[in-house]
Amino acid sequence: MYLEHAFCLRVRLHLCSIAKLVALNLHLDLFDLKLFAFVAEARSLTRGADKACISLAAASTRIKQMEESVGAKLLHRTAQGVNLTAVGQALLYHAKLVLQQMEHLRCDMQDFGKGVKGHVRVFANTTSITEYLPEKLAGFLTANPNIRVDLREYLSEEIVRAVTDGEADIGLIAGDVYSQGFETRPFGRNRLVLVTPKGHPMIGSQKPIAFAQTLEEQHIGLHHSSAIYRFLVRKAESTGSGYSPRIQVSSFEAICRMIEAGVGIGIVPASSAERHAKVMKLALLDLSDIWADRELKIVTRNRELLPHAARSLFDHLGQDPDTAIK
Repeated sequence: MYLEHAFCLRVRLHLCSIAKLVALNLHLDLFDLKLFAFVAEARSLTRGADKACISLAAASTRIKQMEESVGAKLLHRTAQGVNLTAVGQALLYHAKLVLQQMEHLRCDMQDFGKGVKGHVRVFANTTSITEYLPEKLAGFLTANPNIRVDLREYLSEEIVRAVTDGEADIGLIAGDVYSQGFETRPFGRNRLVLVTPKGHPMIGSQKPIAFAQTLEEQHIGLHHSSAIYRFLVRKAESTGSGYSPRIQVSSFEAICRMIEAGVGIGIVPASSAERHAKVMKLALLDLSDIWADRELKIVTRNRELLPHAARSLFDHLGQDPDTAIK
């Protein structure tokens, strides 16, 4: 019964994604859509054909047949490659939805064969992953042992794009990132603070300090691939400066240990900094930058169209801490 319900949800979303294509009586198969997506992403017919493992001539013929079926040009061909027309952009949007839903359907069917009853893709920012999700996910996964969660770390703007494009079922974002048109739930608030060793000259005034004022100091930061590192790089660049940590480590705890040892200073979520300050010799200073105080939100495109497992996790994460299922 559960399998039938999940299958119907997937098929319904798939049909919603291709409704406009069907209404136009388009003769496009999945390979056509995949080829077109490859060409569009590469902005090159040659590279798109290579990725689809067909000849350039065959790819060109298929694209022309697609244009004849649609009744409009899909690509502008130039010496530098190809650009999408307005019709091509619309087709790419729906093609991605169809291909993604077919891939999700394939993965779900494989999971059912292995005894897994659901697969949820969650994209989250650094703070959500390190500070809040472990406990929340532990409770959910304990209560639902046959559900698998694919958790990935990205910047909030990247998460919004992934949810929009259907690459993620659920996103956890921070700050004033544009998310209109999504279903959202609050996930709490968190501040970024400056952490220094006790006795550091910066703590003399005890007043909030601007991030830009800290950039002449030696910073300790997370690794290059972390979302918060890339976030701070962008904020530093917006002030005309650069953010180049003296040392990069793998966790906020490691940052705090380095700071306690006098190696440098760092920007850390207040929840983590306050926890480590209880057992380490650290000083915490508020940042005066507006972006340092961030609202955390859970987002999805349409809760009702989520698979059962994803909808259950979305509801679980959106519950108040006092009422969340453990």
